[in-house]
Amino acid sequence: MATKVFAQAPPAIIPQPVSLTLKDGFFTIDAATSLQFKAKDKELEGLGQFFAKHVKNISGLEVPLNKKKAKAIRFELASLDGLGKEGYTLSVSPEAILIKGNTTAGVFYGLQSLIQTLPAVRTNQALQVPAMEISDEPRFGWRGMMLDVSRHFFTVEAVKEFIDLLALYKMNTFHWHLTDDEGWRLEIKKYPRLTSVGAWRQELPRGIFYKKDSAYTASLAGSKPYRYGGFYTQEQAREVVAYAKARSITVIPEIEMPGHSAAALAAYPHLACNPHPQEVPNSTVKNAVVDNTKVNFNYCAGNDSSFVFLQDVLKEVMAIFPSEYIHVGGDEVDKFYWEACPKCQKRMKTEGLKNAEELQSYFIKRMGKYLVAHQKKMLGWDEILEGGLAPSATVMSWRGEKGGIEAAKLGHDVVMSPSNPLYFNRYQAGPEGEPLAAKFSINTLYKVYAYNPHSSALTPAQTKFVLGGQFAIWTEFISSVGHLEYMLLPRMPALAEALWTPVARKDFKSFTDRLNRWHFTGWEEKGLRFHPAFYQSRMHEGTRQ
Repeated sequence: MATKVFAQAPPAIIPQPVSLTLKDGFFTIDAATSLQFKAKDKELEGLGQFFAKHVKNISGLEVPLNKKKAKAIRFELASLDGLGKEGYTLSVSPEAILIKGNTTAGVFYGLQSLIQTLPAVRTNQALQVPAMEISDEPRFGWRGMMLDVSRHFFTVEAVKEFIDLLALYKMNTFHWHLTDDEGWRLEIKKYPRLTSVGAWRQELPRGIFYKKDSAYTASLAGSKPYRYGGFYTQEQAREVVAYAKARSITVIPEIEMPGHSAAALAAYPHLACNPHPQEVPNSTVKNAVVDNTKVNFNYCAGNDSSFVFLQDVLKEVMAIFPSEYIHVGGDEVDKFYWEACPKCQKRMKTEGLKNAEELQSYFIKRMGKYLVAHQKKMLGWDEILEGGLAPSATVMSWRGEKGGIEAAKLGHDVVMSPSNPLYFNRYQAGPEGEPLAAKFSINTLYKVYAYNPHSSALTPAQTKFVLGGQFAIWTEFISSVGHLEYMLLPRMPALAEALWTPVARKDFKSFTDRLNRWHFTGWEEKGLRFHPAFYQSRMHEGTRQ
């Protein structure tokens, strides 16, 4: 009597699918396999090329597109009842693989699940996909990452690497923090000094942000400053946008206003309340400033030139980024400048504003009207609530969930990004034995995985305004790609699962098991750095943290 061969353990897919049923047998990708799709569906053709390239990279095998072969991997756009616009089904039998999606994004996510059943790097093993049925859709429509490239600059190639990681884990938003006090990173043709001046600073060897003790400052004595910085041309920014779009990711630019603007004011001092020449702040100068008159950090809200300048900037930004949203920052505005500025005081009197908080609201609302007039939505940190929220603004809540809860109760859309636990520039263990990081909280893998953007303080009707969640990487302490990878992995896939998988399907032990069955080894084979606390490789038994 023949012995029945049962399917292997479930594939180590992250995020955990809504429904996955294993069957017996495998589909083997080999020379008898082709990729099939309707010729009219050009975006599916792009996915076919994407997957064919991936298969060639991991096996050397050439898989043709729309050629008659004995076996097929087929992509289809279809109407899938009960699944949202990003939903998909993946059906694998020994004879065929069929991925259906309500949109191209859905098909792409099905493809990412398929990729996670194959070797992570090139090997000589057979490309066997277990027979199974998957029906899947995300819990939240906003699943994002914010990368700060102002404090430390990362090349286009590095940015693409991070976008690839986002895509693998079905994240769909890349929030690009392009401007801040320490550097302006995007070419604006009308204002060339933003990059010729604002993109560069005089940094100090061993200079570390937020390090204020006198012994440390003394240790820098005699250090020779060096020029540090960089920027993206508009062509490079468009290249990143297109690269992300091909992976179903929207790039949202952030142009800080009215605070965090010292780099722009170094380039164009007349836009400040107290115009004077200044350099772009570095990691020691910014935090040593006691006298606010030495360095300007805010645009002057009483100067119409500030608004003209920012509208000109946003006009070029909108031409590069087709995203629905433009992020305007709006956080940590130092009201000292406005309270001491005659022009700002005159503006407050003319507009009937009671205090500097209402002046901030005036500033944000005025810029919001400009964005709305150009069919864009304004997104800002939760400080934009101060003094009154712009009518169509979306709030990104970082100081805990309080701002997001307030905004949702007011009927505004919200993206939850609380610094505890979703700031990945903070320690994930230690801090002993860990690379330097922000100390405000220790955001462990478990805390990230357990996060739920739906606060218990909101009613079911109010939770509808919560679009989803997003983690942030601020780079004061992070100057290398390897360090950034270490802070991302494995916390990024943990949040990806928290935002995708139904709460009832989440299980931390299952998650770490899946990390060990495919992801940790895949990252290691690719040379990516990651936090090893849950890595169960025998090779690392003696070094786990």
